[in-house]
Amino acid sequence: MKSTILKPGLLVSLKTSLRGNVRYSRTDTEPEHATADGKVRAAWNTEKEIADPAELERGTTARTEARAAVARECAYSPNFGFLCPSANEDALASAIEDARRIAAEFNAGARMTRLQVSIITGRIADNDVEAARAIGAEIRELLDAMREGIRAADPEKIREAATKAKNLGSMLSADVAGQVSAAIVEARAAAKEITKRVAKAGETAAQVVSECSTARIDGARFAFLDLEEPDGAELDPEAPPARGIDLEPAPAAEAYAAPVSAPALELF
Repeated sequence: MKSTILKPGLLVSLKTSLRGNVRYSRTDTEPEHATADGKVRAAWNTEKEIADPAELERGTTARTEARAAVARECAYSPNFGFLCPSANEDALASAIEDARRIAAEFNAGARMTRLQVSIITGRIADNDVEAARAIGAEIRELLDAMREGIRAADPEKIREAATKAKNLGSMLSADVAGQVSAAIVEARAAAKEITKRVAKAGETAAQVVSECSTARIDGARFAFLDLEEPDGAELDPEAPPARGIDLEPAPAAEAYAAPVSAPALELF
């Protein structure tokens, strides 16, 4: 098991929410009933009332700033949320303090709105087999997306996958990170050629794609093949499982997140 593809680091669970200042009311306009074709139908109107719009706007800005403070010190995984290399651990601790300070300062001056910032971290070792397998699978998916984007002559798909792969690069060991970096350079060069020659010069996509190399992409993907199937290596029972984190903006009336109970995780 090639679990040494990882640098040691932290899995960072970041949750922010705004509570109060917004009230929703619902008025049923059509009670739930069965229709002639056997379906069930209902209809209603929802009204939203913001007591202090200016305060809510300040809260939304503070929430964005608090999240950005932590995000700056981390790599972002679409599947697992924020990941922070151990080398950035001191900077992350400072960023967490900044995020909590931003929330405290807003809450001190707010009358109707409350900003909650909840942050939990779990340690990932460089020999954490399960974490290596999960992150390796994500990198492979991104490399495949780059290759498919080249074949489809889709520069936007190529660039999107390359950017996501670059964000994860800081969590990879030096040799593997170098291979992924080379693949990203190759993919971006292909995206540039497709844009220049197909979109602007009118050449056929098939001709341009046939001249684009994917050798470095294929080579980088090969570095993760040993992670595809278990080889009998034992998993570390102490290692926290990688969990997806919902980072989408929450409704303004969202309640506080429930406390997380995870003995294996460390709190800053």
